[in-house]
Amino acid sequence: MSLFITFEGGEGCGKSTQIERLANHLRTGGRTVHHTREPGGTRLGEAIRHLLQHDKAGHGMCPESELLLFTAARAQIVRELILPALERGEIVLCDRFADSTSVYQGVARAIEPLQVAAINQFACGSIVPDLTLLIDLDPAVGLQRARDHRDAPLDRMEQEALAFHQQVRRGYLELAAIDPERITVLDGSKSIDALEQEIWDTVEPRLS
Repeated sequence: MSLFITFEGGEGCGKSTQIERLANHLRTGGRTVHHTREPGGTRLGEAIRHLLQHDKAGHGMCPESELLLFTAARAQIVRELILPALERGEIVLCDRFADSTSVYQGVARAIEPLQVAAINQFACGSIVPDLTLLIDLDPAVGLQRARDHRDAPLDRMEQEALAFHQQVRRGYLELAAIDPERITVLDGSKSIDALEQEIWDTVEPRLS
């Protein structure tokens, strides 16, 4: 049985930790799991990720270019990794997907939402997550976590002002209110273990 689960949330909310723990749960149960990330997950996607996050060439990037680069990476991972895995009946866990673009570029960068939706749909084709786990956390707390746990310099998004990240949070919560059947909101201020259990309790019923 195929299943496509995405993790969303602001900077420092704990997505990376929780996606790894869920992948371990699923593999222990004998499931074939692909754990990937956006942007990234393919050679092309990882090159775009570096450009978006750290390359000096990305400094001063306009919002429209940012949007198109994110969705270019998404188009590649959908066709190279996600769609083939789902067609084989496997499970895909993805750290960010189209909702990130809807929120970061459509809300926080103030690009026309209908344009963002059209470009997202072009990149994704027919692929929509079966379940999205939104880890909600006060942006001030998340940014401090990101700073405390990073040896490398902060990336372009992490360097944005707090007001930008507050807009991101607002956008995510609005998406969850519109699509509660797909998007489950989780409290990112809980302990790592408590959050892990809540995620498993959400995912396990969908495995049968």
